[in-house]
Amino acid sequence: MQAAHADPLLDEIVEFTGAVFYLEHKVPALVIGVVRNGEISVRGFGERAGEGSKAPDGDTLMRVGSITKAFTGEVLAHLTVDNKVKLSQPITTSWPGLSTGAKAGVGNIRLIDLATHSAGLPREVAHQPGPENDPFATITVEAFTDWVKKEPLLFDPEKSVLYSNFGFDLLALALSKTANRPYPELLESYITIPLSMKNTVFVLSAEEKKRLMQGHGFDGAALPDVPTGSVIVGSGGLYSTPNDLLRWLTWHLDRFSNSGAEERLLDHALYLMRDGLETVSGMDESGHMDAMGLAWVGMMPEGDRPFILQKAGGLQGTFSYIAFAPNRGVGVFIAINQFDFGAAMAMAEVANDLIATLVPR
Repeated sequence: MQAAHADPLLDEIVEFTGAVFYLEHKVPALVIGVVRNGEISVRGFGERAGEGSKAPDGDTLMRVGSITKAFTGEVLAHLTVDNKVKLSQPITTSWPGLSTGAKAGVGNIRLIDLATHSAGLPREVAHQPGPENDPFATITVEAFTDWVKKEPLLFDPEKSVLYSNFGFDLLALALSKTANRPYPELLESYITIPLSMKNTVFVLSAEEKKRLMQGHGFDGAALPDVPTGSVIVGSGGLYSTPNDLLRWLTWHLDRFSNSGAEERLLDHALYLMRDGLETVSGMDESGHMDAMGLAWVGMMPEGDRPFILQKAGGLQGTFSYIAFAPNRGVGVFIAINQFDFGAAMAMAEVANDLIATLVPR
């Protein structure tokens, strides 16, 4: 898929939108990219890696945090199309050993429940704090299996939605066991290699580290780039660039192509409606959740805004947000390099409004 250069009008809109946000929120750096009908525009503002550095651009690497979950959901769609799994199968079908000594409710968790945050699992698995230079080291497979043996589910699967990193890491582990391949290899073979997303990785090369956007904490201090390891690859370990992510959005928006049509159909479908759920928690920070897809948060049309699928992420001082209107040919990616909740929520609102601007109804 070859993206076309944006027309001057699209460049003007993206430039103005990004400049206003950057001036209003005063984050160290901001990058925003749009794809509309195959045309791409990317603009960066501020200093990518400290004083005197250049603004981020389309080739800047950054941690995308929980946007990783949308990749995991798509891998599930690919494996379903390949008849390796079924969305409705229990996780214990893929991972029989998980049921050994586990609480009874674990056998009722299906793969689709994990992908829609409705499995009854907590947000995080209980674990000891890791060392400062490797804080995620104590999140292990054993921590997951110990939890399901000792703790009851927080609710019966499908009854409620609670945002869960725990659930997506379990999902990635289950998919890995089904395919008998490490999960990063599955993601590469199904998504990043076919789409030539060469900078979407779990571990940076020496050259890629030179293009990394520096993250900052809530106090504005620079945060170190720490490893996420081999376990939390389903929930939040990916790095990527705006150019790669817009290439990925181009695939998602190619709805009339026969190539990948079945995968897109599964990946864009809504499986769990908010109406009828007992509780929904952790899903509305970037826009009201109306329904859940395979990690994608579905937002129904409202006013001039079309139907949107979106996902937010945050890790090591970077907040990011990706959204697209699958029926209208428009997608947006935006990221800032400071933990600032106010700016993050405004960032998502700006992206959603930008989609509405670019697809007038």
